[in-house]
Amino acid sequence: MGKDTKSRSAKTPASVAGPSIPWGLVAGVLVVLVFAGGVFGYVYMRYADTREQRAAMSPFVPAQDNQDPSKAISGVVIKQYEGGRHVREPRQVAYDQSPPFGGPHDQYWATCTGTVYEQPIRTENIVHSLEHGAVWVAYQPDELSKPAVDELRQRVEGEQYMLMSPVPTLDRPISLQSWGHQLKLERVDDPRIDQFITALRTNRFTYPEVGASCQSIPGGFDAQNPPPFRSETGPDAVPMNSGGGR
Repeated sequence: MGKDTKSRSAKTPASVAGPSIPWGLVAGVLVVLVFAGGVFGYVYMRYADTREQRAAMSPFVPAQDNQDPSKAISGVVIKQYEGGRHVREPRQVAYDQSPPFGGPHDQYWATCTGTVYEQPIRTENIVHSLEHGAVWVAYQPDELSKPAVDELRQRVEGEQYMLMSPVPTLDRPISLQSWGHQLKLERVDDPRIDQFITALRTNRFTYPEVGASCQSIPGGFDAQNPPPFRSETGPDAVPMNSGGGR
């Protein structure tokens, strides 16, 4: 019996413990992979959205063979104006459009370096900014909610050759102006807003003073204390067909 027990013991293999699986490490790797996949997906979607946006805007990018893409935007009013005709404050101009988008203007331009003016400002200064290639986003403060105004602000704030201001006499909620061009709209989500800006901001084919600055000069227009808007013109207002005045 002793021998039999010894024999069986000799034939029974010893159990050997295998390596343990590092589940913590596996879980960590999975988390990293999931996170990386999410980041990749987000970046890809952003890239796809940007590519689609660029494709949608491409017909409105100025080019030698498409010098004024705004002609393809429904509702844009186009007029020809002569540049370089100046008046001095407090003289006004009897503009033929409201808001104006061309004609005689103040000798100093309104700062248009992505500037958002909280109060209505003098239009004669703004028209000079348009002569420099800027786009002016005007809005009727009584017809737009604060969220709508903030959405417009996002298109303007910090963007060179852009400015924005309320116009209390505006007959529509929104009006876009560049030199010789105007588009009046009802809603801030109208795609024509971005089309207009793309087509006409610093479009070298559509404004007189290509390369002119939007930054104010010392002693000129004061963006912190701009001259106020005036809703009515006086009897000494400069006519549109004038060569300017002092």
